[in-house]
Amino acid sequence: MSLADVPAGVAATADASLRWHPGGPFDLPQTVGPLLRGHGDPSIRTAPDGVWMAFTTPAGPASLRLTAAGPRADPALDVQGWGPGADAAVGSVPRMLGRDDDWSAFDEPAFHATLPRMVAEARRRNPALRLPATGRMIDALVPTILEQKVTVIEARRGYRYLMDRFGTAAPGAGTVAPASLMVQPTAGQWLRIPSWEWHKAGVGPQRSATVMRALRSAVALERLAKLPAAEAAAKLQAIPGIGAWTAAEVVQRTHGCPDSIAVGDYHLAAYVGAALTGRRTDDAGMLRLLAPWTGHRQRVVRMIGLSGFRKPVFGPRMTIQDHRGH
Repeated sequence: MSLADVPAGVAATADASLRWHPGGPFDLPQTVGPLLRGHGDPSIRTAPDGVWMAFTTPAGPASLRLTAAGPRADPALDVQGWGPGADAAVGSVPRMLGRDDDWSAFDEPAFHATLPRMVAEARRRNPALRLPATGRMIDALVPTILEQKVTVIEARRGYRYLMDRFGTAAPGAGTVAPASLMVQPTAGQWLRIPSWEWHKAGVGPQRSATVMRALRSAVALERLAKLPAAEAAAKLQAIPGIGAWTAAEVVQRTHGCPDSIAVGDYHLAAYVGAALTGRRTDDAGMLRLLAPWTGHRQRVVRMIGLSGFRKPVFGPRMTIQDHRGH
């Protein structure tokens, strides 16, 4: 079932609903984009007229339908939820979709004047971008660990395999929601995945062990969502196997952190260096280049991405490895 196939009266069947007014420009696909683990992510389904997503809340699982509404001058978002966690899930939507993401300092004329031309122009063309903040540590952390030191293709293939095997059907899947919509495993369900299934997913023992270590303190892990992003990132890095890259990628999604930079990314430093200077650089060089915009470095990186800039090919791509046959 696609969004276009949803009956017009489906909203009336919802267990909870909300109309949220963002109070300014708002773009749903742009905002949800960083939460997607590829176009085949079973927990998020997107279409031109809206988004479906499913996740677990303290009250239980929920499915959400998000659709743009209202006039262009006063955009709104209609939200419907189904399942035991519908109330909590619907209530989390404004924060999740950037209610607290404040670009006012970035958009101050004096600050704006310091930005590279491509960044300033990208911001002018994308005033509706918001940084999402889900507050769901486990949902962000596990897929990020799966992406450590492998290609995106490998990581997403493994994530989809594990979701297909150990995820659960979202509330209303196949009736009000798309049949393929799924909820990520809970911490307990992740912990019960046997070693051979991680192997079949192409997830090496180092990454699967990191997931296990992190989720053995799942309650403490979820409490990190209440801390400031920098403090949460530091505490994440106290877990063996979680470094600066993983912590930054997580708090970008859970906290909507406007400053966290994924140091150690295979491509990011070279990309930022090429965009800002025309030359490749390393992590230290990237941090020096971004230092004038400390507090907004993630915003700058997002604007570079939206500028349309493409990095020249400096060398070989990372090789895709398949651990499943070994």
